[in-house]
Amino acid sequence: MGSGLAVTVLLLPFGGYGLAKAGVFPEVAPIVLGLLSVIASSVLLPALCEERAPFRHSSSHLAAHTLTGERSVDLNRITTVRLLTTFSYGSTYRTLLVRDAHGVRLGITTERSRRKLRRAIEKADANAARGVPRPRVSGAARTHLGLASGRGLVVHTVLAFLLPVVSVSLYVVAVLRLGGQ
Repeated sequence: MGSGLAVTVLLLPFGGYGLAKAGVFPEVAPIVLGLLSVIASSVLLPALCEERAPFRHSSSHLAAHTLTGERSVDLNRITTVRLLTTFSYGSTYRTLLVRDAHGVRLGITTERSRRKLRRAIEKADANAARGVPRPRVSGAARTHLGLASGRGLVVHTVLAFLLPVVSVSLYVVAVLRLGGQ
């Protein structure tokens, strides 16, 4: 559902452009739809897989309610962990996106869940000596979890700020050009 929603939100202004060219909508429709799409995608899409209360922990699973329903990640079969950084009202929000071997993705936001994830990664790293494949954990995620030191988090934060600013600017320019403004 999340990928379909993302594609729908991003393609909405281009559909409005086609309908405006056909005379169904006024010429300003793609601009309005583009600006609404940018606002909706920046607010809604990152929150699709973030954990919300109530959540459950067991020795090998982490389960939580999300906007798309309940998700349960198998901590013994983690495949990837990466850090998602967002900005709002002068604050920085960090979410650890965890994916397991079943393809389930969960955004970790609470300290309790981060501690559990850290222990699972440490256990997986220790098991890697016995030939068990270790999860791919980004440098920024390792630094955020306290498993590594370095400037990886600073570089990640700067890029996390610049990428959306530049992307949104280019997206708005494309929508304005299509709208004839």
